[in-house]
Amino acid sequence: MKTAVQTQTVRVAIYTRKSVTDGLDLEFNSLDAQRQAIESYVASQSGLGWRALPKRYDDGGFTGANLERPAFAELTRDIEAGNIDVIAVYKIDRLSRSLRDFAKLIDLFERHHVTFVSVTQQFSTANSIGKLTLNVLMSFAEFEREVISERVRDKMQATRRKGMWTGGRPVLGYDVVTKKLVVNADEADQVRAIFDLYVERGSIAEVMHELRARGWRNKTFTGKRGQAIAGREFTKATLHGLLTNPLYRGQIRTKDGVVTGEHEAIVTAEAWDAVQAQLASNRQHGGADVRNKSGALLRGLLRCGRCGSTMIHTFTTRGTVRNRYYTCSRTHNEGKDACAGCRIPAGKFEGFVAQQIRAMGVDEALLNQTATAAAKAAVRRRRELELERRRLLPRVRTDGDDAAQARVDLAAIETEQAAIGDGTVDADRLALAISSFEPVWNELFPREQERILRLLIAGITYHPDTGDADIELRPCGIETLAAEARP
Repeated sequence: MKTAVQTQTVRVAIYTRKSVTDGLDLEFNSLDAQRQAIESYVASQSGLGWRALPKRYDDGGFTGANLERPAFAELTRDIEAGNIDVIAVYKIDRLSRSLRDFAKLIDLFERHHVTFVSVTQQFSTANSIGKLTLNVLMSFAEFEREVISERVRDKMQATRRKGMWTGGRPVLGYDVVTKKLVVNADEADQVRAIFDLYVERGSIAEVMHELRARGWRNKTFTGKRGQAIAGREFTKATLHGLLTNPLYRGQIRTKDGVVTGEHEAIVTAEAWDAVQAQLASNRQHGGADVRNKSGALLRGLLRCGRCGSTMIHTFTTRGTVRNRYYTCSRTHNEGKDACAGCRIPAGKFEGFVAQQIRAMGVDEALLNQTATAAAKAAVRRRRELELERRRLLPRVRTDGDDAAQARVDLAAIETEQAAIGDGTVDADRLALAISSFEPVWNELFPREQERILRLLIAGITYHPDTGDADIELRPCGIETLAAEARP
């Protein structure tokens, strides 16, 4: 008598996607068509135990250029929970059009023992031939996406050169009617008032506070999916963007400059020129790199002890005297309502930090305490690097651009691991590192002073309530400076 062989059930998740929302309101739409074809394929594999899960994973109106999709996020959670054995799609580009993203997905599938099948392209990642086919098809899918994107960009630039609106987030002062900008009278009055306020006050921060006091906000509009998107409070960044947007002058910005737009201007040429002249007058000299030549030694290292935001390098000018400060970026951009924040004189604080490091070289107790803290930080960093190294190793063994980038990242990790060494930081090596800059510190150019501080310091948290500062040293930098100091 023959005994029936029981086939193990293979749980198949069906994923569908459509880039645009057109046609999704139909009784039988593109997502339904994809699902029907996949269900037929799954039914043909019933002899192998394949069963389609009833749960739907449908993303309508989402691009394949990235993985930010709600149904896909739900699919990922179910994979990680161990509820799926096979993922079935109509075509591979329904899942992703990016080689880099697909490499991440394949890594996810392999970690959770999930296979992947495209029902119209007749392959599965359950075998090596299927994986090779996948790489070839993904290369073509990404190429197709890039060609389409290039065509869209070229078309948009050509449209802009004709002075036509090409879409995007609506701006205060205009409504979009049949893909054209039409002046909103009430909002236009606000825009003109903002331009006049800036010329009157001469300060973006003051205008921002005035607008918040009046309860004025940026544009409220309806999103692509019909959701209402409320206007946000003005920040210094959004206010600067408004004051420099050529749309209000009746122009369209293109890749090559600006052209006259087909829409009506809101502000006069005189008002526009007055604002741009005021902005130019208030603008500080040079960008971030130039400023640092003036001595922003702690740029990128400082954090506000109140809110945790970075502290940025700022200036004030009184007559011919120019003063430098480090200011809480949240306070700077959003005002004191967001964070009471702090502002500290840059030169004095840089001198304080340098003096604290010097003090380590002469105070044995402080030197030992600092060396212990640095050693703990080194151990912690080595652990982080090792976890990242292990995460990268599977990607290195794959093919394509992602593997190449993974090898670059892995080399950087291994370099830092070698610089940290075994994770120990003794007082002698720390003292040697400090001694390397102590005798010549005041003779160094700001750029070299900055290099030394960045080698030694991983971060500084300033506490405005007490005036204290927590300085975290960088173990691998200590080793580098110690090596430089050796005869």
